[in-house]
Amino acid sequence: MKKVVTFGEIMLRLSTSPGELLTSADTLHMHYGGGEANVAIALSGYGYDTYFITKVPDNALGRGVQRHLLANGVSTAYLLQGGERLGIYYLEAGIGERSPRVTYDRKFSSFSTLTDNELNFEEILDGAALFHVSGITLALSQQLRELTLEALKAAKKLGVKTSFDFNYRATLWSQDEAASAIMPILPYVDICSCGELDAIYLLGIKKAGNDLTKQEQLIFYYREINKMFPNIKAMASTFRNNISASRNELQGNLYTDGKLYQSKVHDIQPIVDRVGGGDAFAAGILNGILAGMDHEKTVTYAAAASALKHTVHGDCSQFTNDEVHSFIESGSGKISR
Repeated sequence: MKKVVTFGEIMLRLSTSPGELLTSADTLHMHYGGGEANVAIALSGYGYDTYFITKVPDNALGRGVQRHLLANGVSTAYLLQGGERLGIYYLEAGIGERSPRVTYDRKFSSFSTLTDNELNFEEILDGAALFHVSGITLALSQQLRELTLEALKAAKKLGVKTSFDFNYRATLWSQDEAASAIMPILPYVDICSCGELDAIYLLGIKKAGNDLTKQEQLIFYYREINKMFPNIKAMASTFRNNISASRNELQGNLYTDGKLYQSKVHDIQPIVDRVGGGDAFAAGILNGILAGMDHEKTVTYAAAASALKHTVHGDCSQFTNDEVHSFIESGSGKISR
């Protein structure tokens, strides 16, 4: 099995039931989640030997994280213990025309205290096929920005493919802060999850002409990004039409070798849980690339994996490779016998 390593924070998620506001809820549902952990879990389900680098407190919640990862096939060999607390985020579930809303409580978390003398990235990444990280990690501290850059440099030195998901969160930092942190790491990235808003507001690319179609505009942005960073071999994103919090239309995009490949449009209704859908899509793209799928099959697989994630509670996708392929082949809503 190919070795995949991801690096980031995993948090406790506490969510309301649909139809309840956080201000008045008296019961919250508990899950563990985080972008890079979600990618590791999804890729484990697709048959990869996955490792997640993080730091959690030495208490019941930290042990809960360890159990969550192990139960989903992710190695905890690089899970460090220390610090005072596990980061928390509260999810107010959306329904109908009311959108979901996230409230973070993650300052001074164990992961945010991680230092460079606690990790040896060359040792960790030895023999890996892929290293994945996201902009959320960069947003948490200057130390983590430096650690991420160090890790990406180590990966490139070892010949490991690198993946970066912009994952911009306006509640964590400003666009200017994000741009200054992201630009230095992009020369070390092979596969990038980013969209038109990232290109405009974080990379400073001028807006595409209004006379272009949505697809042509995305191609324009990806070409401009490639002019700035020719090392990036593949870029991926989704087009999402938010009809309501309970119904979305989703289409996957993959740009590589100067061409845009697109999946069919998935009409997802009702949405059980949207959180983690982007991570499931990113993991699907990474699986396609690592498995040597052709580009059309890769984006078809990734969009299907994301659509499936919307049908289950929690942050992570727990579907197997066979289940994703079966969904693609049989279509929506048919009984699998």
